[in-house]
Amino acid sequence: MEIVVSGDKAELGRAAAECGAGLLRAALAQKGEANIILATGASQFEMLSELVAAAGIAWDRVTVFHLDEYAGLPITHPASFRKYLKERFVDRLPVPLAAFHAIDGESDLAAECERLAGLIRGRTIDVAFIGIGENGHIAFNDPPADFETERPYIVVDLDDACRRQQLGEGWFPTFDDVPKRAISMAPRQIMKSAAIVCTVPDARKAVAVKGTVEGPVTPDVPASILQQHPRAWLLLDPDSAALLRNRAVK
Repeated sequence: MEIVVSGDKAELGRAAAECGAGLLRAALAQKGEANIILATGASQFEMLSELVAAAGIAWDRVTVFHLDEYAGLPITHPASFRKYLKERFVDRLPVPLAAFHAIDGESDLAAECERLAGLIRGRTIDVAFIGIGENGHIAFNDPPADFETERPYIVVDLDDACRRQQLGEGWFPTFDDVPKRAISMAPRQIMKSAAIVCTVPDARKAVAVKGTVEGPVTPDVPASILQQHPRAWLLLDPDSAALLRNRAVK
């Protein structure tokens, strides 16, 4: 795992987008098509804005897989991740994507997991754009995460720390409004990606970042599994990197 600390949140977004765009261009040049995974949340705002504007990407040959979605939340809700990606990414591209496989959290959850599994099985994910939660989660795999399942998508229970983060970021009016379940891409499926670009700003993520980088690989810090990926980039700002022993700015 390569750690890159940028000067501020804006530079972090640019650096993450440049890293991912370069990997995406290489995949398109080599294969003529590409598959990526996109995350959502406040940590991805700047990165997605820069990625949409990246030059030289044939988006009409790119298929996007959705990382996670709340159970039972309509697409019209301000916190809907389908809504987030449509407004912040899909609708802002210069040409339509080859495909956007959004997660429908309003459907039968088990059936939706199977539908998504059928779409992603056998595909090489060229770049996964992800983040890390305040509790160390990746996607909605809260601790202790299931590191063993081979199912690409799973139904998960959201812990209180995760739900408090969603409230704190302003997505919901009260804690009770935050859903308790979600569909999430499983850790092993994320780790099957050829490359992972993980964007993590803000001081509130510093403890999780320290556990991810300097602690053991453990389901209690789900993002620590990234230590085992051969081509993972962890992009931080000075606040999220504050507790690391080695946090040189690049």
